[in-house]
Amino acid sequence: MVKIVTRKSLGVQNVYDIGVEQDHNFAIENGFIASNCFNKSHSTAYGYVTYQTAYLKANYPLEYMAALLTANSGDTDKVQKYIATCISMNIQIEPPDINRSGVDFTPAGNKILFGFSAVRNVGQNAIASILEAREEGGEFKSLGDFCDRIDLRAVNKRTLESLISCGAFDKIQSNRHQLTQDLPLVYDWAQSRAKDRSSGQGSIFDLLGGFSAGSEKKANNAFEIAPKAQAVEDFPPQKKLQMEKELLGFYVSDHPLKALKQPSSVLAPINLSQLGEQREDTLLCAVVMLNNVKKVMTKKGDPMAILQIEDLTTQSEAVVFPKTYERISSLLVVDARLIIWGKVDRREDQTQLIVEDAEVVDTVKMVMVELTPSQAVNIEERDRLRSVLKEQSGDKDKAKIPVIGVVKDGNSRQLVRFGRQFWVQDSLSTVIALQNARFPAHIKPLTGS
Repeated sequence: MVKIVTRKSLGVQNVYDIGVEQDHNFAIENGFIASNCFNKSHSTAYGYVTYQTAYLKANYPLEYMAALLTANSGDTDKVQKYIATCISMNIQIEPPDINRSGVDFTPAGNKILFGFSAVRNVGQNAIASILEAREEGGEFKSLGDFCDRIDLRAVNKRTLESLISCGAFDKIQSNRHQLTQDLPLVYDWAQSRAKDRSSGQGSIFDLLGGFSAGSEKKANNAFEIAPKAQAVEDFPPQKKLQMEKELLGFYVSDHPLKALKQPSSVLAPINLSQLGEQREDTLLCAVVMLNNVKKVMTKKGDPMAILQIEDLTTQSEAVVFPKTYERISSLLVVDARLIIWGKVDRREDQTQLIVEDAEVVDTVKMVMVELTPSQAVNIEERDRLRSVLKEQSGDKDKAKIPVIGVVKDGNSRQLVRFGRQFWVQDSLSTVIALQNARFPAHIKPLTGS
């Protein structure tokens, strides 16, 4: 047991995670500070746990990631990071399924299912009722069958709306809009049947149950006569994703940025989860979704904005100061897909981006210039290419078109990202200039890459 007898402020010091064998004072020689001075048994325990988790992740990846997601289900940032890890491991995360999901994240085949406990507005009593009804009567066949078999005192209409909106009924009926229209009618119908059963009465349909072509009585198929609303078209994909995120906290069945994963990695090799590893004032490029825009006023009365952004790995905060806000404010719309340029900024142990420029992803075009392996390594050819691009760059603040080199060698194809200093202002004139200089080039939109 170490007893601290004195303490004093030494200002800003270098901190090292070290162990001290004899001298247990926190201030040690050469101005260093001893932090986390644990003994060997402590580090051994950490090493043992590290070995165990590494073994589980390598040999039981589905079970390990499902347990990791469940253990951190209350931390949105961590869950989003682990979902991104699952994607990189080729493990698909599926929305909740009314016939397959359990309480927590569950391995299912080669996928991981969201648990009911992760859905907003779905409480423990509702989950218990759903699992009990499923265990007793088997899989649910329709919304009517579901409402007829569960305890509607535990599973209210708001809970059902949440389950429909997050995709839990998709395997039964993929048209979520239709289900939301059917729900009020089906819910009232099921409540009426539950009331009749509790009073010892039953409808004629309970007695008959319906008949097959062979006049053999079907078993408990009264749900087939549950009322339905007029047919409607399903919600558009973007609306479905918005509902998923509202109820689960994440995009699950898809992500607006997933289709841009490969092309955006060429322009923005650093994702938001890696911001903390970058040096302050580093200029970065990121392809993001805009989750929230908070407009604020400076002391001088100039408008600026604080943004909540996310990519496939995590969420982060970005700040748009007045001069930049004046130029890009029209682009700052919630749910917009943007490519942003900004500098890393650290304040009070938090990392954020100071946005310097932005463009809507759908309008971003790239100039693709083809090179042979010999051209790629030839200094004269590289200088010639550099000269063409510099001529087309002009004013750096207006040069927003990325240039990507494509080095072809037989069937292999290697992409080379040119630095921001070689980006150009006009894609068409750049392609013409490159072709005149005997560099095959063409224009390609980012969203079509």
